Amino acid sequence: MGTKFKITVLTKRIIPCLDIKDGRTVKGVNFLDLRDAGDAVELAMRYADEGADELVFLDITATNEKRKTLTDLVRKVASKINIPFTVGGGISSIEDVSILLENGADKISVNTSAFKNPQLIAELAKRFGCQCVVLAVDTKFENGGWTVFLNGGKVSTGKPTLEWVKEAVGLGAGEILLTSMNNDGTKNGFAIDITQQISEAVNVPIIASGGAGTIDHFIDVFKNGKADAALAASIFHFGEISITELKKELASLQIPIRL
Repeated sequence: MGTKFKITVLTKRIIPCLDIKDGRTVKGVNFLDLRDAGDAVELAMRYADEGADELVFLDITATNEKRKTLTDLVRKVASKINIPFTVGGGISSIEDVSILLENGADKISVNTSAFKNPQLIAELAKRFGCQCVVLAVDTKFENGGWTVFLNGGKVSTGKPTLEWVKEAVGLGAGEILLTSMNNDGTKNGFAIDITQQISEAVNVPIIASGGAGTIDHFIDVFKNGKADAALAASIFHFGEISITELKKELASLQIPIRL
């Protein structure tokens, strides 16, 4: 009894991410210097057509601006796509989640609010099911270790990332969206070490985020980082890599992927 096992997801997933600010899709480097990347609804439709497995929508300034996620925009995006849709930004209650699910989200992502009130994870998991609760973790390597950051990467908690992830999964988080702030927007590759550590430590799917620049980076994070999914933004937004081309390449290397 009590043997810990990894829930294996048969196919690896490719997930574009829409970071939303003032109603537009934006992208920065290391969470700074945001530039416009286009219309959220148009991008969402394009990614669904190209074969994205899921879509993540993060209202990146909702927490700092102390407001709720942009529900109207969520509804517009949801009405145009037929793939699983995760929404995050400013979520801090059961009511917030209910509204987003009613407007077309399939899963929700919590970050700062969950760290400040870990019991929120348990409440949401009980009400909506673990599979609906994605814990977003913004992590940065500093002083010899990976630490959790809040408020869109602006506030260091001093808490080790692995410790927080284990605690959150114990409370009912059904998936981890792990973003390396050091790698974000650099296109130098994902943070393989921390992704692998967390993948091996918990029995829920891990979405690796931050640093995708080439097809080889995706191969690396699936094979060596043990990630279940890989999330990227600018390389898809600006047409540097197409999802179709990426998936064909992964499939040719026997990486299980839905074509």
